Amino acid sequence: MSEHRRKPPQPQGGGRAAARRAAQQPSGRRAAPSRGEASASRTGSAGPAGGAHRPGPHGEGEQPYAGRAAARRAAQRGGRRRGADPGGRGRGRGPGKKHFIDYPRYDKYGWRRWVPSWKLTSALCLAFFGSLIAAGSVAYALVGLPQQSLASKAENNVYYWSDGTPMVSTGGEVNRQIVTIDQIPKAMQDAVVSQENKTFYTDSGVDPQGIARAVVNMAKGEETQGGSTITQQYVKNALLGDQSQTLSRKFKEMFIALKVGTKLDKRQILQGYLNTSYFGRGAYGIQAAARTYFGVNAKDLNPSQCSFLAALLKGATLYDPAGNADLNPQATPQGNTARMTFRWKTTLDQMVQNGYLQPAERAKYTKLPAWQPLKKSAQLSGQVGYLVDLAKAYFANNNTQGITSDDLSKGGYEIYTTFDKKKVKQLTDAVEKVRKENIDPKKRPGQDKYVQFGGASVDPQSGKIVAIYGGEDATQHFTDNADFTGAQVGSTFKPFVLAAAMEHGRRDPTLGPDQPDSERTPVNPDKSRYPGKNLLKIKNYTGQVWTDKDGKEWLQANDEGYSQPSISLREAMRESVNSAFVQLGMDVGIPTIRDEAVKAGLSPDQLSKSDVPSFSIGISDPSAIRMAGAYGTFAQHGKQRDPYSVEKVLKNGREIYHHQDKPTQAMPAQVADNVTDVLRTVVDKGTGTNAQVTGREIAGKTGTTDENKSAWFVGYTPQLSTAIDMYRMDDNASSKDRKFLSMYGTGGQKTIHGASFPSAIFKDYMTAALENAPVLKFPKPEPIGDAVYGGGLHSPPPSPSISPTTSPSSSPSTSPSPTNSEPAPPSPSDSCTSFFGCSDDGGQNGGNGGADGGTDGGGDGGTGGQSPPASPPGGDTGGTGTGGDDGGTDDGGLFGGTNS
Repeated sequence: MSEHRRKPPQPQGGGRAAARRAAQQPSGRRAAPSRGEASASRTGSAGPAGGAHRPGPHGEGEQPYAGRAAARRAAQRGGRRRGADPGGRGRGRGPGKKHFIDYPRYDKYGWRRWVPSWKLTSALCLAFFGSLIAAGSVAYALVGLPQQSLASKAENNVYYWSDGTPMVSTGGEVNRQIVTIDQIPKAMQDAVVSQENKTFYTDSGVDPQGIARAVVNMAKGEETQGGSTITQQYVKNALLGDQSQTLSRKFKEMFIALKVGTKLDKRQILQGYLNTSYFGRGAYGIQAAARTYFGVNAKDLNPSQCSFLAALLKGATLYDPAGNADLNPQATPQGNTARMTFRWKTTLDQMVQNGYLQPAERAKYTKLPAWQPLKKSAQLSGQVGYLVDLAKAYFANNNTQGITSDDLSKGGYEIYTTFDKKKVKQLTDAVEKVRKENIDPKKRPGQDKYVQFGGASVDPQSGKIVAIYGGEDATQHFTDNADFTGAQVGSTFKPFVLAAAMEHGRRDPTLGPDQPDSERTPVNPDKSRYPGKNLLKIKNYTGQVWTDKDGKEWLQANDEGYSQPSISLREAMRESVNSAFVQLGMDVGIPTIRDEAVKAGLSPDQLSKSDVPSFSIGISDPSAIRMAGAYGTFAQHGKQRDPYSVEKVLKNGREIYHHQDKPTQAMPAQVADNVTDVLRTVVDKGTGTNAQVTGREIAGKTGTTDENKSAWFVGYTPQLSTAIDMYRMDDNASSKDRKFLSMYGTGGQKTIHGASFPSAIFKDYMTAALENAPVLKFPKPEPIGDAVYGGGLHSPPPSPSISPTTSPSSSPSTSPSPTNSEPAPPSPSDSCTSFFGCSDDGGQNGGNGGADGGTDGGGDGGTGGQSPPASPPGGDTGGTGTGGDDGGTDDGGLFGGTNS
């Protein structure tokens, strides 16, 4: 049979039927293998070319499918070799085995293979959110409550007048005073919650919507909006100390807020928030805001004021009715008032809706509360700076908690002073009146330049310092003239000599110097008599002429040559006769007089340490505060109270200091009342008549030092004691160049003495200060002491008429010219003599202007038998001298000392 008629070979394992089925398979799908192919595949047999074969598309012959390498790989996988895909559609088909994570998907083809199933998508979402929750839980567990930032705790000190109104806020870096939640009215708490965070009491401390909104705005580069909870704002203000608007800060804030919300009580959070929030005008915290806008403490705010302050939290620049166009052009008074009115009204209405405020109470508030106008930052100019320094130094040196000036500089204290705002102004006005009318440095630069006034007024019934005058301006003149200056007090010291003589008595000339009072003879101011002679030769209590260590005698001069052979002590005080009191002091004993002055209230550090005759006529230099307080001891019948300037101090609303009244009986009431009676004579008809106050009983004493270097008047009524001093000193010069200058010609007067400008200031001030005070009278003194005759007097001589002797200059001096020695200037390095103590920033300038033997106001010894040099015309001082225990001085010395 011919070749072309031969039948094609039949496929094994199927025959025609199998061939037909293979031909009917769709293109791209492989026909089912015949048994023979399956067998060959399993045994690894190969066709002629060594590869696997399969029928052609028409059953003609066989074509290679893959080759030996593919066969080996298929054998290694344990699976069948994949047949050829004639149509090329086998690509993208899933793997033959399904994996645990079905991706790429095993039973999908093409692009569908790469689309995750809904199960996989759900699983991924659950895993993602689960991871976030886990991370958040870990972060929450690890985060702690951070310490409150130093900036949020920065405060200042608030000083109050005696009536409780604020004087000034100073001493710290920030105008803030932290208060407890109990000091914040419920209306303020409700207003803030209604305005800022209605869900505050129930939320977790975080506002997710607010955070999401902030994140979106930051991503867009837009300004972030509000929405943070009160807790978040507290965290931002107080704990983070970070006001930046960043994602990292927001997430940090969120986690800490969650922690704070679960760990702290809501009242604690609200307290912290209200103490750290900014209310504008430099006021941080609710207490500072209440004072700044309404002049009251936070606890005294009413609901209307609370709503006003709550509205400021939205942005004080745009809500302060005073406006602040410098910070924002839109912050005009009109625009701000409109915004504030709307926000204030809305807050009150929300308080009613939330059940915080009764409608009847709401109806009372129909317009904005009266707010204080915008003021400049508090200045320490004028007298305020002196007041603050005195109060600060007093508290730092008298508290028992160990609080120092450094502690005070950190702020946070509320200091309630004793200063009477009205009296401070009255004293300032009295001084400035005299200065304006009489002192003209341009007209008289050589006489009126460097003139200084000082003063202090004390309530003797309590010891409160009610007013001081420290100088023209605390920001320009730094020495507090009411405190220690070094200016000697002159004859205003004589009342302490008289008090010691009446209480302890004159020493018995036949006994030793340290005699008990039982061996002494108390003096009577009217019956006792002493020589009032000019150039009196001073004797010891034994009757021997007093000489210094060099054997020099002391001759005591009187003002303008006043001389009488015998006068009573009342007359000696009235006319300020030096010789009588110098001799009385020698009879009583300088140590006894010094102790009497200290008991009355003078500081030992401000008293001369030298036991020279001039000690009795005021070579010491107490401060005006101490002098006013010591004279107040006489006013209170011998009961002494140290002057003080701080009534109480609060820290975080808790009282940490309160002044304790600790009076002592410095001297018998009989002694004090007799001193007062004698000092009344001085004002009624003596050197102090210029200090008379109409309708008032005034007791007081004038005082002037040699060369007119200082002048004083100290006086009192039963309810007010006041000391006024005046001197010339360039205290702006370097410490070594400071010196007291004479006041001859000052104010157009030949001499300055206590009866001139100081007494005029005293009169004007006391007239104003006591205008509405009850008129009180001094008690009639009980008789005291015996008739004592000092200075060689043995019996009452006839009383000749007063005839001043020739001026001391009429007798030429045969001794060397007196040595003029200027006083040592006040210096902080000297011993602490300030009334309030030497606090670092008490504002006190120490000094040794009244040092012994070498200072103005008195000298130590002299050469006897010499006539004094001429006194200035109309002078109110004694002569000068040289020599003495400590080298000699300008004032006192040989012939005299301070006077009237």
